[in-house]
Amino acid sequence: MSQTKAKGSGVPLAERQADFAAAILDAGAPIPKGLVGPDGAPDARRFAVYRNNVVAGLSESMKITFPAVARIVGEEFFQAMARAYVVADPPRSPMLLEYGSGFPDFIERFPPAATLPYLADVARIENAWKEAFHAPEAAPLPPAALAAIAQDQVAALRLRLHPSVRLVTSRYPALTIWRMNVDGGVPGPVDLKAGGEDALVVRPAANVEVRFVPPGGAAFVRRLGEGAALGEAANAGLAASEAFDLSASLAGLISAGVFSGYELGPEQAA
Repeated sequence: MSQTKAKGSGVPLAERQADFAAAILDAGAPIPKGLVGPDGAPDARRFAVYRNNVVAGLSESMKITFPAVARIVGEEFFQAMARAYVVADPPRSPMLLEYGSGFPDFIERFPPAATLPYLADVARIENAWKEAFHAPEAAPLPPAALAAIAQDQVAALRLRLHPSVRLVTSRYPALTIWRMNVDGGVPGPVDLKAGGEDALVVRPAANVEVRFVPPGGAAFVRRLGEGAALGEAANAGLAASEAFDLSASLAGLISAGVFSGYELGPEQAA
């Protein structure tokens, strides 16, 4: 079966659409064949306006998702970086809320941002915030839910993470920097050599919460998310940091609404 062709063009419609999309993102590309103005002649000026509007609109959507990054680098730098990202990684879905997940990795490879080594991790926190905000709903596990579990069964406990949970680990104080640049935060000096910070993002109710994770906590939560039993996850936390405190971490995570259920076996799940 032959491909559908654009009326009067002799060129398959899919090919014309691909050429149009490529030209939108490449300022040096010629006007796609068959595109004409009201006078029936090719109009480079009209197409340039359309091209600019598309790229500008996508760049503006990035600013909404990454406000701290935009504040850190300034309007002009952010617009240039966002435009470069849009051209390199255009949307693959009509749902704009899904767009921009690759921006943190792009920042990490963007040469002009090399003097801000923490910037990609700040962007990862913001992307995690967006993903948590749009994650499915689930009731958090009540603090009293584990009280009836026998002591000898605790190590085999498998805790289910709330669907909104996201982790961001950084070699830099990225969470501190992010907090300084959102919600009326006041930027100040930060010692980049002071050590890294791990952030946990969760939306147990209406609002997204971003929390510091104590030493070893990120490894602990990550293993739980991979389906490990509590005992195995605790070992991962201790391997990551000798300062890992299982009791304090577990209590804090339950209080934060990080878990949505648990399993001990086929007959014991909640």
